[in-house]
Amino acid sequence: MIARAALALLVFSTVGASARQSPKPPLRVCADPNNLPFSNEQRAGFENRIADLLAHDMGTTVEFSWRPQMRGFVRKGLKAGACDVYMGVPVAFGPLLTTAPYYRSTYVMVYRSNGAVHVRSLDDSALRSLKVGVHMIGDDYQNTPPAQALASRGMIDNVRGYPIVGDYSKPNPQARIIEALEKGEIDVAIVWGPFAGYFAKRSAVKLTIVPVTPSADPSGQIFAFDIAMGLRRTDTALARTLDSLLVRERPAIHKILSDYGVPLDTAQVSGGAIHGE
Repeated sequence: MIARAALALLVFSTVGASARQSPKPPLRVCADPNNLPFSNEQRAGFENRIADLLAHDMGTTVEFSWRPQMRGFVRKGLKAGACDVYMGVPVAFGPLLTTAPYYRSTYVMVYRSNGAVHVRSLDDSALRSLKVGVHMIGDDYQNTPPAQALASRGMIDNVRGYPIVGDYSKPNPQARIIEALEKGEIDVAIVWGPFAGYFAKRSAVKLTIVPVTPSADPSGQIFAFDIAMGLRRTDTALARTLDSLLVRERPAIHKILSDYGVPLDTAQVSGGAIHGE
């Protein structure tokens, strides 16, 4: 009996030591290495901070897989097994299973506060005589919601496109449109709210930010989006874990977003269930 008890203690001791030596696997997140305010390799973006917060709650750490969010980023990252989670995707984003949203923001109009521009709507007649900057994804302007909404109003000649994916040798390629606004090369920029809020807070030129309203345009374009985390469609268990943590950490997440100047849409963020099953 004594021998058996000693053997049992030895087995339990060995199992315990093994468990201590086998920490939980990291939360593997695909993220852009050069895309503030969202993420960068220095982990200085708000998506980096939110991922760290959730991983801490899970008793683990974040392992970032750095890759630009260019065409094919889902196929080359998540579906190729380089990571398990993408931060910052629209709810019900087609290729992915998405969690409950953790924030909702909107496209905004940005202009210099000390200038003569005071537009409040895409239907403001003054907008037709101004140089308007928008982000573009492809080789034409028919891609982002503001570009399409402006085109539907016949505003093309006074619209200038700035690539979302620009010169990666420079920090934060998307910031060129705000730099153009500061220099007076354009009069108004119509851009995604989190991007505008972050750079406006850090601009040497005081900038005014006005949400694009209403959130649904007569042209059919949508300007406000619920933002979630995206996973492979088979990873329902991880999605449910993240869902519960996103609800629990909502105040902390909103504090992070506020620190980065993210304008939050006044509409209530839906919650609770994953999407895409």
